[in-house]
Amino acid sequence: MTLFRLLGPQGIAGLVLSLALGGLLILEKDETRHWKTQSARFEQLHVQEQAALAVTAANYRAAADAAHAADQANLERVAAQQRAISERSSDDYEARIAAAHALARRLRGETAAAAADPRPGGAAPVPGLSPSATGAAERAGEDRLPQSDALLATEQAIQLDELIKWVRRQHEVDPGGVESPGGTR
Repeated sequence: MTLFRLLGPQGIAGLVLSLALGGLLILEKDETRHWKTQSARFEQLHVQEQAALAVTAANYRAAADAAHAADQANLERVAAQQRAISERSSDDYEARIAAAHALARRLRGETAAAAADPRPGGAAPVPGLSPSATGAAERAGEDRLPQSDALLATEQAIQLDELIKWVRRQHEVDPGGVESPGGTR
């Protein structure tokens, strides 16, 4: 107790104040250590988040590149199928037109031969038709197209038929699907 008497009230107040400030200093150092630890942890979390973001961005880029490559492959597949359909339709059209022209030439030849020689191949003569019978045959042919117009109508019918087939085949191409082993779906 003698120490307290020596210090007096001001000394004791100074000593209490010094102890209080020392305690606050210790608390502040502890608080600083705590926030340094927290700061280091937050920095580590930030670095991890940045790394995760970079990985996510790289994954999205890779997925976008893969999707683009798949789209390109699909585009090439569809274009190849459509070209094949167009070529096949063109070949079919040309073959049918050639057959129609050949048939028209053959029919013109048969008609010309029949007009020149009413008796085919050495057959026995047959009595001629009466004028009334010939008139009936001529009237039946009146409703028909002339041969040149008949050929044109046939060509147009073939063209429309092949166009319809081409449209149906083009419609069967699946632009979003995958080609089957046979080349069609």
